[in-house]
Amino acid sequence: MTLADGLALCLFASLLAALTLGYPVALTLGGVALLFAGIGTALGAFDPAFLAALPNRMFGIVANETLLAIPLFVFMGVMLERSRLAERLLTTMAALFGSLRGGLALSVLAVGAVLAASTGIVGATVVTMGLISLPTMLRLGYDPKLASGVIAASGTLGQIIPPSLALVLLGDVLSNAYQQAQLKQGIFSPETVSVGDLFVGAIVPGLLMVSLYASYIIWVAWRRPEAAPALPASERPSVAPKALLSVLVPPFLLIFAVLGSILAGIATPTEAAAVGAVGASLLALASGELNLKRLLETLDSTVKVTSMVYLILIGAALFSLVFRGFGGDERVAELLQGLPGGLLGALIAVNLCMFLLGFVIDFIEITFVVVPIVAPALLIMGVDPIWLGVLFAVNLQTSFLTPPFGFALFYLRGVAPPELLTSDLYRGALPFVVIQLIVLTALVVFPGLVWVP
Repeated sequence: MTLADGLALCLFASLLAALTLGYPVALTLGGVALLFAGIGTALGAFDPAFLAALPNRMFGIVANETLLAIPLFVFMGVMLERSRLAERLLTTMAALFGSLRGGLALSVLAVGAVLAASTGIVGATVVTMGLISLPTMLRLGYDPKLASGVIAASGTLGQIIPPSLALVLLGDVLSNAYQQAQLKQGIFSPETVSVGDLFVGAIVPGLLMVSLYASYIIWVAWRRPEAAPALPASERPSVAPKALLSVLVPPFLLIFAVLGSILAGIATPTEAAAVGAVGASLLALASGELNLKRLLETLDSTVKVTSMVYLILIGAALFSLVFRGFGGDERVAELLQGLPGGLLGALIAVNLCMFLLGFVIDFIEITFVVVPIVAPALLIMGVDPIWLGVLFAVNLQTSFLTPPFGFALFYLRGVAPPELLTSDLYRGALPFVVIQLIVLTALVVFPGLVWVP
């Protein structure tokens, strides 16, 4: 191992250690990178000319039209969250399915899927559904394990069901990685991968996961009726057909406008995100929930999330430059190509690494730091970029839900009533983790599940 190889390894290990200790992600990425760039320069193992590319990288990030979809999708999600859309949807779905055993759990799953397709933000969905539905489910006699598992699992659907923020970020990173891989192969007119392509590829896996979740809930309600009781007649609100349509139709129209315009090729993801932001504002206005205070709160949340994402992206760009300056990307490619099992062995190793990292760092950091390092090597080995992006998204979704470190579990624990035991929360999540692993395996065995435009 050369000095540069050792410094590249220490660079990555130091980054993980600093993130585990809780230091700010964006500043840690840039700070650790600059520290090792200085050490490498002093030891003659790093060429500081690599850092000269940072201004162009930063300009490219700010001018990237695809990334403009981030603030628009975040605005749409926060606006829908504050318009009490989830509460009205859940009440309506409970009126429709509450007479069935497991009907309330199915309603929670349906609303979670709609929110995932509307907002694409995991934390917002888990917290919203936890506040609205968990106390009611526990009060009506639902098994705490089933109730908490359904809410946490439905919340993670925002990771895979378009328009997912994770897919937007993965789409941009994989597009760059795919071009790098083609250039290394001597292809100087490289093909591109768009966020819209990734949205199309994620539709079937997302629907498959929702179907398997629903099947599990129905099975539990059949095998153990006491774990998922039907709602008493007194708890089932009556909903007139007109009111039913007024609650169900608007969110589906919004989803159709956003996804439909992308899938039909009418709009780019960024343009569709603008449509979604306007549509969410109109829904909030029509519901009477939009006022100046809530608009300012929504804008404030949007600016905070967007600033965080862009600052992490800039820090990740600096980190990748230093890592590449040590030759780390070449060592990673050699390592993956030398693993036993060939391509399958490399895929297993990368996904296992991402799965474990998902316990301690967020998907944004993994997307910006890990994916640019490993994706070019996998793409050179012949992996389809769209399939790889969907596989990564499902993998990260699984790590979000896996006890004891899954972020979705932390979100739900933070808003759950005291009577919900943490052990019940963990045990309730495990069946849904198994379902996600089944979907992950199915994507590997049957890659045709991911539509490639």
